[in-house]
Amino acid sequence: MLLNVGTFIRSATRFSPFIIPHSSPSSPSSFCFSFSPKQTVSFTLQSSQMASFTTLSQSPPKLLFRQLFEKESSTYTYLLADCSHPDKPALLIDPVDRTVDRDLNLVKELGLKLIYAMNTHVHADHVTGTGLIKGKVPGVKSVISKASGSKADVFVEPGDKISFGDLFLEVRATPGHTMGCVTYVTGDGPDQPQPRMAFTGDALLIRGCGRTDFQGGSSQQLYKSVHSQIFTLPKETLLYPAHDYKGFSVRYKTLFLSFLTYIIDCLIL
Repeated sequence: MLLNVGTFIRSATRFSPFIIPHSSPSSPSSFCFSFSPKQTVSFTLQSSQMASFTTLSQSPPKLLFRQLFEKESSTYTYLLADCSHPDKPALLIDPVDRTVDRDLNLVKELGLKLIYAMNTHVHADHVTGTGLIKGKVPGVKSVISKASGSKADVFVEPGDKISFGDLFLEVRATPGHTMGCVTYVTGDGPDQPQPRMAFTGDALLIRGCGRTDFQGGSSQQLYKSVHSQIFTLPKETLLYPAHDYKGFSVRYKTLFLSFLTYIIDCLIL
């Protein structure tokens, strides 16, 4: 599922913005993509619990991206890897305990080396799979924000960078749903994929936001987080939430200001 800072899209299918048919696991480079501002984009909507996308670019692709879905908790898990690096280092964002084997099998099929299992936040609505992943794949490090108060191998704070190969994710603090929520944003630079991608956790969902009535939640803080850390990203930025609870219909769009008004109303209620 994808949102864009400038437009708002909702969908009942599990899809990434620019999708290509799945190809053989023996050729993982076919799952990679790179963006440049002026290149032509190949677009095909595909109903699938796993999706990948690419662009029609002449430049060598770098970032491998897959979006996965766990239906019981309506959670999206994201797989990213630097497929131009010899080791093909990879990370998982918001893995779920029920789908750890699925995720690890995909990593193996694509010939990747998993180095991080990361969480945007953690609380009772779903159980993270990072502990199970660490038990199955020696050397993988768990990552979460220091403000979360949770256990992990790596604690991140605002402004930190998580590197995988020659790519990196920037950490932005977006508390409000919980005190420790963060948004991971792909790097900004000529050697990083464009447009940027932001993995917002529960701070920003599809036509809404995470609840703020428990575990240190604050609607005022969430409003501030969304405005200062997410809405300030370039309008081309692609937004990927942690959940899709409602199963929205395809191709619904509103202007950015209309979505902004909805978020304000959501937080006030």
